[in-house]
Amino acid sequence: MSSFSKDQVAHIADLARISLTEDEARQMSSELEAIEAWVEKVSEVATPDIPGTVNPLPVEDVTRPDTPGETLDREELLAAAPAAEEGKFLVPQILGGE
Repeated sequence: MSSFSKDQVAHIADLARISLTEDEARQMSSELEAIEAWVEKVSEVATPDIPGTVNPLPVEDVTRPDTPGETLDREELLAAAPAAEEGKFLVPQILGGE
């Protein structure tokens, strides 16, 4: 396990666009060392014969083919509408008009 230098912590803080006091930098160095230790521990467990994965669940295509099917008759639809005009649904105006 390596020790993070003051310059390395300052560089990481610059990349993150945060400012650290001396005490915060020391604490950050300790936290980075702990993170590095955890990563090393995980690396020890990981084996090369296990394939990498992005998603632990299988990804399936759930879309259906876009094929035309039965449609409703325009006249039936317009007859069921509360109001229709010139073959279109007539709805109340919701935006300001000119």
